[in-house]
Amino acid sequence: MAYLVRSLRLVVLGGGISYRALFNWTTPPMFVGTLLVSPLFQIFFFVFIGRQLGVADDRFYLIGNTVLAASVACVYGGVMAVANERRYGTLGAVLLSPRARTLLWGGRTLPYVLNGILVMAFMLLTGSLFLGLDLRVTSLTGVTGIFLMAATSCTFFGLALGALAVRLRDVFVLSNIAFTLLILLSGANLPEEAMPTWMRTVGACLPLSHSIEALRALFSGASAAAVWSHLRWEVAVALGYAMLAMTLLRFFEKRSRANAALELM
Repeated sequence: MAYLVRSLRLVVLGGGISYRALFNWTTPPMFVGTLLVSPLFQIFFFVFIGRQLGVADDRFYLIGNTVLAASVACVYGGVMAVANERRYGTLGAVLLSPRARTLLWGGRTLPYVLNGILVMAFMLLTGSLFLGLDLRVTSLTGVTGIFLMAATSCTFFGLALGALAVRLRDVFVLSNIAFTLLILLSGANLPEEAMPTWMRTVGACLPLSHSIEALRALFSGASAAAVWSHLRWEVAVALGYAMLAMTLLRFFEKRSRANAALELM
């Protein structure tokens, strides 16, 4: 029981303190401008482009970019959870901690997952109001579950990129590339039938694409089984990036310790 309490304290309090210290957009102006206003204008941009080109209807772009909006908070958040420790000179203290690495790093993802869910909910509600779209759905649980899995897989994807910061000086170039790839390959703005096979294949291995399909299926009135057939792949993607992130963090930590030992010899 005592171990469980300590673990929960590390996950909740440790994650919260890390979020306040390392996330660059915690001030209200930066949070609103970067995480809420910018993705909202992105929705409007693709909706109006879609109207001119006649590729898809407004709802297609609204749903796709609603889920895609989580990438700003989650990908960059996951990267900052590690990269900013090195930037501010505190990474060494973290690596010297005796606590379990799964709890230590995993707890840091929790605030960014909640951030992503908040951003997606705001995009869906605000975007539908501005565009005059009726997006009623009978299953609030379904929407919440899709948002949760989208934010989780995207955050672990960001954490896997952030793990490279243990060895690389600047991983934010990689996070910018990853964000662009999500725009192009997630299916948020391109119908699947309009994408070549290689784009669909790469997109299926990235976060968000399966959550976007699940949310579209949910709002189109598909059965729970049909929605789950998309969402289960997002679960697999989330688990894959979680294992990759923890493996990279453990590997780079061991390499850093080995290099430090050689320098002391």
